[in-house]
Amino acid sequence: MVDIFTKEKRSEIMSKVRPSKTRPELKIKPLMKTLNFTYQAKGIFGKPDFVNKKKKIAVFIDGCFWHKCPNHYKAPKQNSFFWREKIKRNIKRDKEVNNRLKETGWEVIRIWECDLKKL
Repeated sequence: MVDIFTKEKRSEIMSKVRPSKTRPELKIKPLMKTLNFTYQAKGIFGKPDFVNKKKKIAVFIDGCFWHKCPNHYKAPKQNSFFWREKIKRNIKRDKEVNNRLKETGWEVIRIWECDLKKL
């Protein structure tokens, strides 16, 4: 399918996509608060969505597209090389974040966006 927007307009639209305060994060924020998790705590490597500093638990809510959910990811047909490389970098970064946090004593939990839709 051909993009209906010009390159400039698509760039403007994509620049407004933000990595925080997403619907899935906000959906479980009240639950996480009751479990003593802080939302978007500052100064934690990898910028977890929720952390419990006392128990050293970091929780990430991973979007199905951006982190390549094995059940729901659909590769874009337009600009496929760009997206393939972008998603590959995201996955590599996720592994690096997991490893670094685990090396410093943190437990890392990753939750797929699609799993929260079942709630």
